[in-house]
Amino acid sequence: MMIRRLLLCSLFFCSCALEAEESLGLKPNFIVVFIDDMGYSDIGPFGSTSHRTPALDLMAREGMCLRDFYVTCSVCTPSRSSLMTGCYPRRVNMHVDEKNLCVLFPAARKGLNPAELTIAEVLRKRGYATGCIGKWHLGDHPDFLPTSQGFDTYYGIPYSNDMHRKNVPLPLVRGEKVIEAPVKQNTITRRYTEEALGFIRRNKARPFFLYIPHTMVHLPLNPGVEFQGKSADGKYGDAVEELDWSMGELFGELKAQGIDEKTLVLFTSDNGSYREQSNRPLRGRKGRTDEGGMRVPCIVRWPGKIPAGSSSELVTSTIDLLPTFAGLAGAEVPGDRIIDGRDIWSILSGKPGAKSPHEVFCYYQMDQLQAVRSGRWKLFVKLKSKKRNWGKPEGPRPLKLFDLVADIHEDKDVKDKNPLVVKRLLSLVDKVRADLGDMESAGKNQRPAGWVDQPRPRLVEK
Repeated sequence: MMIRRLLLCSLFFCSCALEAEESLGLKPNFIVVFIDDMGYSDIGPFGSTSHRTPALDLMAREGMCLRDFYVTCSVCTPSRSSLMTGCYPRRVNMHVDEKNLCVLFPAARKGLNPAELTIAEVLRKRGYATGCIGKWHLGDHPDFLPTSQGFDTYYGIPYSNDMHRKNVPLPLVRGEKVIEAPVKQNTITRRYTEEALGFIRRNKARPFFLYIPHTMVHLPLNPGVEFQGKSADGKYGDAVEELDWSMGELFGELKAQGIDEKTLVLFTSDNGSYREQSNRPLRGRKGRTDEGGMRVPCIVRWPGKIPAGSSSELVTSTIDLLPTFAGLAGAEVPGDRIIDGRDIWSILSGKPGAKSPHEVFCYYQMDQLQAVRSGRWKLFVKLKSKKRNWGKPEGPRPLKLFDLVADIHEDKDVKDKNPLVVKRLLSLVDKVRADLGDMESAGKNQRPAGWVDQPRPRLVEK
């Protein structure tokens, strides 16, 4: 049964790749900008009135806003593993670290298994130049760094910018070598931007994939000097507005190099903001499975290919990027393993009648399935044992059902009025638990993480 499923998935992805390549007739460039801890309503196209984001406002007018776009976890490491692999974190065993905490820490023994195939590896097989600039957070040992995961080049901080320790100052890494420690953080957004512009110039004559996981707006906030005190929202707003400046620089360079119309750019966040007001009208914040923790702003732009000024309310996710980019590039999606994401080009291209490819979307936090979404419905499962967020136990939670179309803030439990919906979603919960598992059941289709016996703290290398 499993072999048949993998074969069917492989045939489906190959046919999508051939169809996309024939219809588009090119291998587009891809740029993914992944902000750290930005909330749903922190930018103008998603409702911000306190942050000036002219570059993103223009990006939305020239592209598509995905308003029901999800990450797979509301904290850094698991979320990032999904973007890279097209899989839920539990599938690739990146949902917790070796100490059962929610993210990786410096000198972790655990990391993304080099045997996994990342977006970068899939595209590099098609002749793409690949670069990662920014926060990696999928392991800081050389075996786990971007240069071991399909990227030709890496420049950035290998984990969160608050993870400095007494004997391990926060490092800036180029390739696998520390070049600065501690990092001068109030220049980091500008330096990432300059590195990105250089990458574009060097690779303008060939297809490329550029991944820019920014350090901001994760705490501690360190906006550039020229942006400090300029927003109406303190350091947080200053950092958001500097990120918008960075986007403007990227678009300017694409136009200057004559490759704007050959480049798909996607802007999103790794999870919701730690500030609840930044996630409105959604409920909750980073670290939770309310919508505010996992539904994030997303804008996609590709002139002439993605309808300008459009939007979609269909369920999509970071797990969909790998199969979608592979399809557009004419690349093969791995056929020897389960990939949870699906090609969403029909949605991005505005195809009439396009539907979400996800019968069910899963809300995991650490090792526990906490909710599922299907269409307009979101079911919080009843937790028999104490649920855990950030490694800390919380009280048990009852079964709840929300209609996210009518009740985006998750205020009104409607399970009693919709027993058949609850029954259907509970059957999906059973399937997910059988597949991926959680605290109360063992999944049958997980793959191992990477491990090292002797982790290396990232010290200044002289």
